[in-house]
Amino acid sequence: MKKPLSTTTKALVLALAASTFSFAGPGLADGAAKFVGNIIQGSAARSDYTTLWNQATAENGCKWGSVEGARGQYNWRDCDAAYNWAKQNGGHFKFHALVWGSQYPNWLNGLDVENTKTAITAWFDAVKKRYPDLEMIDVVNEAIRTGNNSYHSPYGKNNNIIPALGGDDGGNYQFVVTAFKMARERWPDAILIYNDYNTIQWNVDQGIDLIKKIKAAGAPVDGYGLQAHDLMTSGGNGGGTGGGGYCMNFDTFKSTMEKIHKQTNNIPIFISEYDVPSTDDAIQQQCVSEQFKYWMEDPHVAGITFWGYVYGQTWLDCNGKANGCSGLIKDGKDRSAMTWLKDYLSKNKGVNETGLPTGDVAPVPPEPQLPFKGEAFAVPGKIQAEDFDIPGKGKNEDGTSNESYGDDSENHGDSDYRKDTGVDLYKKSGDRIVVGYNQTGDWLEYTINVSEAGDYTFFAAVASANNTSSFQMSLDGKELTDKISVPQASSGEENYDDYNKVSANVTLPAGKHILRMDVTGDWFDIDYFTFVKGKDATDPEPIEKNEDPQFVQQNIKLDNNARQDFHVFDQNGVHMGVLRAYGFDAAKEILKTSNDIKASGIYYLRSRTTGKMQAVRIAK
Repeated sequence: MKKPLSTTTKALVLALAASTFSFAGPGLADGAAKFVGNIIQGSAARSDYTTLWNQATAENGCKWGSVEGARGQYNWRDCDAAYNWAKQNGGHFKFHALVWGSQYPNWLNGLDVENTKTAITAWFDAVKKRYPDLEMIDVVNEAIRTGNNSYHSPYGKNNNIIPALGGDDGGNYQFVVTAFKMARERWPDAILIYNDYNTIQWNVDQGIDLIKKIKAAGAPVDGYGLQAHDLMTSGGNGGGTGGGGYCMNFDTFKSTMEKIHKQTNNIPIFISEYDVPSTDDAIQQQCVSEQFKYWMEDPHVAGITFWGYVYGQTWLDCNGKANGCSGLIKDGKDRSAMTWLKDYLSKNKGVNETGLPTGDVAPVPPEPQLPFKGEAFAVPGKIQAEDFDIPGKGKNEDGTSNESYGDDSENHGDSDYRKDTGVDLYKKSGDRIVVGYNQTGDWLEYTINVSEAGDYTFFAAVASANNTSSFQMSLDGKELTDKISVPQASSGEENYDDYNKVSANVTLPAGKHILRMDVTGDWFDIDYFTFVKGKDATDPEPIEKNEDPQFVQQNIKLDNNARQDFHVFDQNGVHMGVLRAYGFDAAKEILKTSNDIKASGIYYLRSRTTGKMQAVRIAK
């Protein structure tokens, strides 16, 4: 169970949060003047992440190509992992990246200028909707001009990103300026950063030139991200990948940093992707001790992010000698560079005169999730699926979060009930509301109060149009049931009005607990749960087919001369919009001839009036 904070602990947390004592959240840089972060790879931070770092960047999870592989379909899982880690642990989060000439969706290739502009705008808007409170953003990535129509990343090779954002007349970087202005409109309080590679050893002047030009043109740029992959003598000139050899000459390194500060009028610097690729522990330690120490004590550097830390799991291979050779931890043991880093940060907190709040971060005072109706649901009794708990904030003493549901931010439902949550709620006959559009990975939690410990029978009212839907119940993080299959509609039609009951025997302890439903198989609707005392108990509300008015679709005689609303879904269940037509046949014809349907495949029409669905095969 998620343990509530004691009164004493709450008072201590709030007192610390309000005091002048210095906090930088978790990690080695606790209390430092600037953050020291790393990347989160995949869908979760490693178990040792919070003990080491206090800032997170998703390695690939927030890149446009990772999120929107198919147009209009968003997968935020890996981006959420880094964002939620920061939220739950009092750390910093940087979104990486909005505009980049690499790792954008393949479907962008071939779009004309106007359609590319529409796609970029939709991408910005989707990120804004998902993460309205971003702290730091890499707005544009790797756009340094290296020649006529040539840039650090392949802007313009197969895409129209540059003309869609205003062009680049003779190297004026107008497209970069436009992107920053678009970002400022959506995130007025975020730190907006330009990020690039090879900007310390190889393309120093070009990077400075870009920053000066976009600032002069009115770009609201707050920081300059130096990836710092190029600080070794071997490699670094091809794609900024580094490679090995020895450390960049320290005097040259120092004078270059001073040049960047002076010629950019001390724009705040972010060391955004630092790594030292070397199989030699002594060389790696030398580079880190020289370069990292300088940045921590450089007043114009706002934060430092390492790009990976586990040997064998970073992107560098020391020119083919060893995969992941920039890692600071090898075979579970600290390399000498990590040993030095820990010792240094235990004694030095650095200097930060950038004016940016990238150092001290107060801990998030945890607030528990709360029952939606004001009090826990009584068990035995009935629980409406739409009345899941109100989410809290932060983490509890036992490390559990206070989130109360997991779903994407888009509400596909047609009900205004709790519309701000993003959970997909649908209106049904008799003023009923159900939780629909359930996808694998979604989950809901409810606070319950069990009057008496013992055996119970669990019932759930569910509807599905396929035979792969399922869910699983747990209590206080422990499995309560096996996966429960949801029966397919007996009518054989694509509809979600043929409700059935599923059940399972469970054993419950007395008192207050957190009940959780995890979706383990896509596409079903759920109306309510019921707990009845005893094993194999009788359902108090059985669904009598064709008799129970609560679940039987009303015999509505539709007037085909009256226009009706039909929801349109693609074969992945993504809601595409609503059309009006005189019945299903007319709706199908409209869909088949619509310019909004770009690809062949199966699409679905769902009547807003009856809930019935019909499939439409479209060939383009």
